[in-house]
Amino acid sequence: MLHDSLLPDRQAILVRLNVVEGKRTELLDLLNTYADRIGEEPGTEVYTVLVDPDSEDIVWLFEVFTNEEAEVLHRQSIGFTDLMHGLQKVLDGSPGILRMNPLRMTMQEDMFTQDWSF
Repeated sequence: MLHDSLLPDRQAILVRLNVVEGKRTELLDLLNTYADRIGEEPGTEVYTVLVDPDSEDIVWLFEVFTNEEAEVLHRQSIGFTDLMHGLQKVLDGSPGILRMNPLRMTMQEDMFTQDWSF
């Protein structure tokens, strides 16, 4: 069974993070610590950390927000502020940000029945 939904008013970003050589593990630790606090941002619906299969020096983020206000609140959160301070030590340059307006999302039901515990 599929879960299928239109996503009116949603905001999304794809973020490219260029990592200082040898700092990937430190960056992933920062991003995972932030992910543990994402529940403090009810308007942040999706927060996905992706590692680049072709480069140890690139990490991607994909985020979806309920609306533009939720994206603003995301950037004003304490967790985001803490993350930004930590990123200064591990990034090689500024993040690349691609803004998008999601239209539709379809997910297999199996995504919700798998054991995602760590």
